[in-house]
Amino acid sequence: MIRIISLELLNSFKENLINCVGVIENGGLILYPTETVWAIGCDATNPNAVDKILKLKELTSPEGLVSLIANQFMLEQQIDFIPAVVYDIIDIAEKPTTVVLDNPKTIAKNVRNRDGSAAIRVTSDKFCQYAIGKFRKPIIATIANLENQSYPKSFQEIDSKILKGVDYVVNLQTEMSQKLSSIIKIGNDNMVRIIRK
Repeated sequence: MIRIISLELLNSFKENLINCVGVIENGGLILYPTETVWAIGCDATNPNAVDKILKLKELTSPEGLVSLIANQFMLEQQIDFIPAVVYDIIDIAEKPTTVVLDNPKTIAKNVRNRDGSAAIRVTSDKFCQYAIGKFRKPIIATIANLENQSYPKSFQEIDSKILKGVDYVVNLQTEMSQKLSSIIKIGNDNMVRIIRK
């Protein structure tokens, strides 16, 4: 099936892409749609930018911070040792799946869990893939809510503090599942633990 995209839609996509990458490169925060829900993003390798997210969301720990990457090749650039089962999980997952892996290379320390692991997801969203590809580094995707708030299922449900606290809001209509991703922790010993179905 051939999908026809209007020139106006294409220009909007490009404009949003250029603007959001520019903000991220300068250590700013973006609000953007992912394949799951609305997220706050920044450079996952910039601890100062990550601190801005932690402060905005009123978080006391990095739990809930996911580093989005564009493809499996990028995953191999981020993690020293990837258990073989990770590829199987990514390939057969029926819904967006975040994997928690040991020993990330470039992801900022304040994104990592207490045990040094980090949550990473290969995104299936086209805009996210292009933005990460243009930026060439992982981008944080954390739910656009304050700590202990339920996650927003639409843009209209996003707290005004979040809207005022970011530097750029991506203005694109994309298909989101409006459901959180599965989270699976996989140790270097191939031990698999389901954190969220």
